[in-house]
Amino acid sequence: MTTKPPTGGLSRGLLLLMSVATGLAVSGNYFAQPLLDLIGREFGIGPSSAALLVTAAQGGYALGLILLVPLGDLVDRRLLAVALYAATALLLLVSAAAPNATVLLVSTALTALTSVGAQVVVPFAAALAAPEERGRVVGTVMTGLMLGLLLARTASGALSELGGWRTVYWAGAALMALMAVLLRVFLPRLGNDGERMSYPGLLRSTVAMFRYEPLLRWRASIAALSLASFSVLWTALTFLLVEAPYGWSESAIGLLGLVGAVGALTATVAGRLADRGYVQIVAGAGTVLLVASWPALAAGAHSLAWLLIGVVVLDLAHQAVLNSSQNVVYALRPEARNRINSAFMTTFFIGGAVGSALTSVVWTHSGWTGVCVLGAALSAATVALWALERLTVGRAARRLPVHDMTPTASSL
Repeated sequence: MTTKPPTGGLSRGLLLLMSVATGLAVSGNYFAQPLLDLIGREFGIGPSSAALLVTAAQGGYALGLILLVPLGDLVDRRLLAVALYAATALLLLVSAAAPNATVLLVSTALTALTSVGAQVVVPFAAALAAPEERGRVVGTVMTGLMLGLLLARTASGALSELGGWRTVYWAGAALMALMAVLLRVFLPRLGNDGERMSYPGLLRSTVAMFRYEPLLRWRASIAALSLASFSVLWTALTFLLVEAPYGWSESAIGLLGLVGAVGALTATVAGRLADRGYVQIVAGAGTVLLVASWPALAAGAHSLAWLLIGVVVLDLAHQAVLNSSQNVVYALRPEARNRINSAFMTTFFIGGAVGSALTSVVWTHSGWTGVCVLGAALSAATVALWALERLTVGRAARRLPVHDMTPTASSL
């Protein structure tokens, strides 16, 4: 971790560590997705009940975002991140030993609550980065996060084949404990520039960000719809692939995470384009590609080739929408970046939880066809909201002050 910093106080080694840390933190929230059928059979619950594990993870994550992430503007960010990573390791142990579905559901929600340590690390990286490279840095860290999200399915499927679904949680707990130690050693201390306030005042200030920052409202809503569409796919995919004509095993289903990783790797590219002033092109193209992915996914009911194309396009599109939105909101108030991130990411993951919950209902009644209609409708709403934002606040955004802002924000 002694590599010379490319800019500011963020070395390449530290950037790599932070990227891996975010990926590991969120991965535990997605271990269950390729295992839903396996867990359901062990505990004697149906597909819709098993899918609640996904909803619980996303709901718990959203709660942690609003209750815990703002603390990064109030306390030592390094110690906050380390404490959250250690707590996540302990809760993964509870999931590994869960005697029934209720305990697993509760431990999944609590694990997600503390795994928001990833969202303490992301604005930490943004704060360490030079303004002109913030897009690239955020894109790199978010690549790590999304790779963790997607490859969790691959690792989960493979480990479950070797030692059962509980092995996944034992391994995750060990890795999170190791990461807590590494973050404690290598993360620098970073002072807080904002005013001192009480915890209730901090939460009120976080909510108030929506009132005072119109760009935050727009971008959080756009990203939430994008994640809702993304979650529709990844929640229903397991149910599609265990049935005819596929009939895949858990490990084979998990390998689709490798396909999704192709889209995740575009986050750094999107960040570099944002640094060069193309944030609106990236965002608009992402929303359009979201819609374009669903006809391919619908054809994927009977064609693996179309299914793989749809997965890659959807993941690529979602990354473009998310990264462009983050580059806009992180430039709004540097002294309140954790609160901004909390407000943005809470809305974002609520969108994901809603998408997953709707998927479990739609799958039960309408199968894959209904799921694809739902995903396409959510994607179309993302395009519409982005277009409306451009029409209503685009000109005002171009008049924002440019001090301590990335080229992304100042070019709005």
